[in-house]
Amino acid sequence: MASNVDVTNANFEQEVLNADQPVLLKFWAPWCGPCKVMAPVVDEVAAERGDALKVVSVNVDDAPEIAAEQGVRGVPTVMLFKSGTKVASLVGAQSKSQLTQFIDQNA
Repeated sequence: MASNVDVTNANFEQEVLNADQPVLLKFWAPWCGPCKVMAPVVDEVAAERGDALKVVSVNVDDAPEIAAEQGVRGVPTVMLFKSGTKVASLVGAQSKSQLTQFIDQNA
């Protein structure tokens, strides 16, 4: 089971761009209400799809450079990376069914 890894400037390349499997990258902030609502949904998906999907998180307050590089304009934002390339993104809080559908369509 893959855990929800915290990504920073120091490990972004290793954890996201060089990952062996698809990566679900969640951008969030501690002051963001919708982020708090979505956190358990992302954790549940991470637990269920751990072997097939790597789930990582970026706190936009701690790593604004990554958020800027990826074009994040609001939180929460989730992105799916495959072979180091961003293939899809979704902005705003999502239900578990919306998040799993997003993954299924793009992973």
